[in-house]
Amino acid sequence: MARKAAIIGGGVIGGGWAARFLLNGWDVAVFDPDPQAERKIAEVLANARAALPALSDLPMPAEGRLSFAKTIAQAVDGADYIQESVSERLDLKHRVFAEVQQASHGVPIGSSTSGFKPSELQQGAANPATIFVAHPFNPVYLLPLAEVVPSPKSDPQIIETAKEILREIGMFPLHVRKEIDAHIADRFLEAVWREALWLVKDGIATTEEIDEAIRMGFGLRWGQMGLFETYRVAGGEAGMKHFMAQFGPCLQWPWTKLTDVPEFTDDLVDLIAGQSDAQSGHHSIRELERIRDGNLVGFLRVLKERDWGAGRVLLDHDRRRREAFHEAPASGAPLKLAEMQVLPGWIDYNGHMTENRYLFAASETSDAFLRLIGAGMDYVAGGHSYYSAETHILHLGEARLGDRLTGTLQVLHADDKRAHVFIRILRGDEVVATVEQMQLHVDMGAGRTCPAAPAVLARLGPIAEAHKALPRPDSAGRFVGQRKG
Repeated sequence: MARKAAIIGGGVIGGGWAARFLLNGWDVAVFDPDPQAERKIAEVLANARAALPALSDLPMPAEGRLSFAKTIAQAVDGADYIQESVSERLDLKHRVFAEVQQASHGVPIGSSTSGFKPSELQQGAANPATIFVAHPFNPVYLLPLAEVVPSPKSDPQIIETAKEILREIGMFPLHVRKEIDAHIADRFLEAVWREALWLVKDGIATTEEIDEAIRMGFGLRWGQMGLFETYRVAGGEAGMKHFMAQFGPCLQWPWTKLTDVPEFTDDLVDLIAGQSDAQSGHHSIRELERIRDGNLVGFLRVLKERDWGAGRVLLDHDRRRREAFHEAPASGAPLKLAEMQVLPGWIDYNGHMTENRYLFAASETSDAFLRLIGAGMDYVAGGHSYYSAETHILHLGEARLGDRLTGTLQVLHADDKRAHVFIRILRGDEVVATVEQMQLHVDMGAGRTCPAAPAVLARLGPIAEAHKALPRPDSAGRFVGQRKG
């Protein structure tokens, strides 16, 4: 049975939370008195459906059920998690928490606030222990960061439960150890924003020139290495101490106006808005969102391929879902070991899945099998592995963009040094490709075959025995170019 999330406030952030939960299989109930809330959330969802699946190498789970509640009590009824995303007015948030806690007891209540500390949110609450800050970043359905900020009154177990829920939907809960105004990330953003306003006001740069300085330079470094790691590299072989010694004195120079705020006049607002309109006013907001999402997917996929930064969060999310997919090996049927979907980068000039991705799909299935029998990366770290000595792929159909694929594996034969396996890549019930492999167990240090570890053979043996009863695939043992029939 799907779990339920209640979203109180359906604006840009609330809609992003709703999309994040829905696309990860949760039922979602939204409360927002805005008569346009359903339309706005539908538009956010459309963007999320186009972007979020491209970050995963597995098909998304079945989408949860979206409903719109007429009252807060109706929205939170039966909810396992509650996220408040109403306007940044403390009195409004207090009223919302009071209504929520009249109808729901002991459930984590996260607030999307960027401006209030959790102790301020908890004032006058019936149960302050369940209220905390869970501050995301837009678009919530793509960016993994959520700053989780408790106060001394927060229940530590509630916080741990909330963090695990956030991990389950592919987010990175950053536990902020002490509450502070604007938390962590927005303190940086506010400082940069303040300096940018001065640069525009003083005629040093336009809004477009400032954006170019960020996206053509340090923004690219920050996106994959952050602040301190970037400066560590800047220090050269001598590292951070050298960097601090070289650039630390600059902190005393009057380079910035971070402690001085420009007067927020109508003239300044008009100047900023006019330059911004000239910069990107030819795009609608929805167009800019889609451009942003496509760029973010590209950046995040690259980080994922390198197991770095935010990409590591995506890999961990895939791993969690992949491990939950395995079927019991004693089923007497080919093992269902992998789920995938055809992503834009998998498509060739003919409009269907390119050849190397069929091999990738087979590799995902084979790797899952090796993990299942205890020959995964920990085993490889010990100096032993199964190597593919022969591979024969047979193309039987065409997979296209968005298709959901399943990888199954049948053991044709196994002994202490070999595993002869037959992999099917299916789209529904249709086999689009088969891959036959002979895998040899190798001592990597010695560079030669050797018997697998007893623990591995103890898992492999029962699977091979169960699969003896299965019909041998018609194409097993085919040579390249052999005619059918």
